[in-house]
Amino acid sequence: MGVTTRLQSSVKGIPNRYIVLVIVLLALILLSLKRLSFTSDGISMPLGTTQPSVSQEVAHEAPAAPTVRKANATFIILCRNSELEAIIQSVREVEDRFNRDFNYPYVFLNDEPFTESFKRRISVLSPSLMEFGVIPHDHWFQPSWINEETASAARKLMELSNVIYGGSVSYRNMCRFNSGFFFRHPLVQKYRYYWRIEPNVHFHCNIPSDPFLYMQDHNKTYGFTITMYEFESTIRSLWQTVREYMSLHPEQVHPDNAMGFISEDNGAHYNLCHFWSNFEIADMDFWRSETYMMFFEFLDSTGGFYYERWGDAPVHSIAASLFLPKDAIHFFDEIGYQHTPFTHCTANTERWSNGRCSCDPSQSFDYNGYSCLRQWEAVAGRH
Repeated sequence: MGVTTRLQSSVKGIPNRYIVLVIVLLALILLSLKRLSFTSDGISMPLGTTQPSVSQEVAHEAPAAPTVRKANATFIILCRNSELEAIIQSVREVEDRFNRDFNYPYVFLNDEPFTESFKRRISVLSPSLMEFGVIPHDHWFQPSWINEETASAARKLMELSNVIYGGSVSYRNMCRFNSGFFFRHPLVQKYRYYWRIEPNVHFHCNIPSDPFLYMQDHNKTYGFTITMYEFESTIRSLWQTVREYMSLHPEQVHPDNAMGFISEDNGAHYNLCHFWSNFEIADMDFWRSETYMMFFEFLDSTGGFYYERWGDAPVHSIAASLFLPKDAIHFFDEIGYQHTPFTHCTANTERWSNGRCSCDPSQSFDYNGYSCLRQWEAVAGRH
């Protein structure tokens, strides 16, 4: 008996419309089975695909994580190709102690192009954005209007007097660049806050909170870890020049300034105290302001960066102390920092322990006889 005959025999007496309905349903079920494969956990997938791993599935299924709030900020690093190993160490410690949890970008600046090898070696240290820039010629090299005969004589005299970097033109270029130009570099323009990092520095404590956001949320403009006296022989006419500027623009001096940090006789003399600027976290809107730019250009016009050896540390410190309210300047006690030969290590036992600090508080520079931290604490109201 044929299949058709058997089917006709088995359905004899059943209305044709029901037979047609059953056949259609069976066809639909078979078609669905061909299109779908069922996994052990009941999730259906198209044939020819593989089941995602648990982590992929969770990442896909879970609600998006909240965006971590960050400031508009970057690390700024001025270094040479020859300083590769030293800056690798610094960046590695910044990442380990802080940035692996925050992913702030880096801007590397040099007066000549970075080599491909330099960029490759640095770029693997962090998933954060890293940009590499060349400093414009006019921002770095000694200006043409400087009298080289006078500048050369000053360098020779400092060399004979064993003044550190006394004979170096490149050091003077760096000090002038850091005083008035780094915040104008095209790669830096898009950022507001910066954290200056130098080659061969150490960060001794974990930094679980964001210093940039602290600056932003608490209206802080300039942050430091170490403060000390400047070499007087390098800035013989600086304070005289500052006093002249203040007499021309008294309105720019903030009424709640930190003059007491830099002068013990209400501005008659400079006591040489300054914030050590190889570490600084600051708001570039201040450096870009009309007040600071007028101040810098006045200083620069005298040639003191080359006829003497004015450093960016006293220039920044004097400007911050005069033109900002004193509570806009912040001491980052919790950041353990070392730029040989000096180290800041918090004396606060809880901060030291929570930060898993590797430094010895008893070796901290804070109250060394050459430190100006006591002067700052007196001005800031900490005794």
